[in-house]
Amino acid sequence: MSLLDCIEANAASGCERIQIREKDMPAREMFELVRAAIARARPHGAAVLVNSRVDVALAAGAEGVHFPTRAPSPAEFEAILPPGFLVGMSTHTIGEIREAERCGADFVVFGPVYRTASKPWLTRPLGLDMLRKACTSTALPVAALGGVSPERAQECAGAGAAAIAGISMFQSGPA
Repeated sequence: MSLLDCIEANAASGCERIQIREKDMPAREMFELVRAAIARARPHGAAVLVNSRVDVALAAGAEGVHFPTRAPSPAEFEAILPPGFLVGMSTHTIGEIREAERCGADFVVFGPVYRTASKPWLTRPLGLDMLRKACTSTALPVAALGGVSPERAQECAGAGAAAIAGISMFQSGPA
């Protein structure tokens, strides 16, 4: 299944947000990919967010941006972001969640909750207890990330996660 077919299938199955996370892609190619992803996802009600690249997200008409942990503060972009533009941030600690909240993020992604094949060098996942603490430490919605499978999604929801995020779980289409 092509990437765009996968995006459309996941959006059609109810995924609310699709993140374009092509860290090494040149801006023009990323712009074209984001535009194509929007064309496939938006008819199904899914929002497209771009990893780190506010410029590409705005130019392509995406619904938001997602920042890694050590990115500039979302507050630095506040003046150029349109109303309703979503800002997500990756977090790994309660302190990072609090910082994301202080800086104006709309939601956080927290993890890795479990061991994950996409980051095999991480030997110590944070676990469900830490996810629970993360969820109760903020008013922001928290998405659980890292090793989350369809079977584990209920555990994450039970710990307070508002959503789940993933790479491998969604790569071949709906979970």
